[in-house]
Amino acid sequence: MATWFSASAVVPSLQDEWGISSGQATWLTAAVQLGFVAGALTSATLNLPDRIPAYGLVAGSAVAAAAFTTAVAAFADGLGVAVPLRFATGFALAGVYPPGLKLMASWFHRGRGLALGALIGALALGSALPHLISVADLPWRGVLLAAAGSAVAAAVVAGLAVRLGPYAAPAPPFQPKYAITLFRERGPRLANLGYFGHMWELYAMWTWLPAYLVASYAERPGPVPVGAVSFAVIGVAGAAGCLIAGWLGDRAGRAKLAALAMITSATCCLLAAVVFGGPPVAVYAVLAVWGASVIADSGLFSTCVSQVVDQRYVGTALTTQTAIGFLLTVVTIQLTPLLADAVSWPVAVAALGLGPAAGSVAMLRLHRLLAPSTPAAEPR
Repeated sequence: MATWFSASAVVPSLQDEWGISSGQATWLTAAVQLGFVAGALTSATLNLPDRIPAYGLVAGSAVAAAAFTTAVAAFADGLGVAVPLRFATGFALAGVYPPGLKLMASWFHRGRGLALGALIGALALGSALPHLISVADLPWRGVLLAAAGSAVAAAVVAGLAVRLGPYAAPAPPFQPKYAITLFRERGPRLANLGYFGHMWELYAMWTWLPAYLVASYAERPGPVPVGAVSFAVIGVAGAAGCLIAGWLGDRAGRAKLAALAMITSATCCLLAAVVFGGPPVAVYAVLAVWGASVIADSGLFSTCVSQVVDQRYVGTALTTQTAIGFLLTVVTIQLTPLLADAVSWPVAVAALGLGPAAGSVAMLRLHRLLAPSTPAAEPR
């Protein structure tokens, strides 16, 4: 997943070298989101995660993402070349993330929330990895090449050491219309609505956290450790939040824990507005809680969906869910800097709280729907 934000992590260098504005730079991330949506819709329509071995799809897609990222480092001299390659990177990553969720789910029945939480924690660490690589003060091309190298290493692991688990359903018949049924049935519909509220906030926060930090301390003397703080918030705190929420969700109810995480992250949106420009210790404390809570519910959404859909089409359901959710992220990624420039950064980050606030309502309703048939705690 390091290829996802590989270009976003080096935006300041690209702005200097390519002479692009902040608004133009948003397309380095938005193109990945749009590519992911296109790839996920293609995959879901063809039922690819359910009809071909998921580990092979993950391995091949990771190699493709690495190749497109390497091409940016080797050939891009402006947005005209970089944006299509970033779109292609996102298209390839649609064959990594949702099939990876299906692979993990195939190994666990009990404790599935913690298992998927661990996988989403790995996503958070991988997505934040370019920020850590940039701390080494590498040229921007070196950061992209390092991210591509990690994707190749992951492809080798996926291809040689990963297989479907004992709870995998047999390959189903081709059913291109199955994605539509996800919005006809109440359980999948509520899980998806909660996920969309979560995605309203998540990638805009991840994308613009460095800019928020820079703006927050623009008038303070001395350098701001943007790369280190961004990695700690997105990667370290995010991974911890996923693991804790997954463990608790298996015991106290996944939908209820997802709602709690969303309420917490919505509160952090407001607190991030309040502490903007304040003492660093206050800003970092809020960001640490925000980084943990903003991603903590991701694994819970995936687990809830895997519970309430036709088990033969878990891969298709997860891919459809992520496709629509990532399409929504394009809106907030573009909207956040526009709102910050037009009004202020505090207003922009506070507005991100609207999504999780609404999503928490859907998840509380899902919890009531699942409660009669789902024990409060699962034995190990």
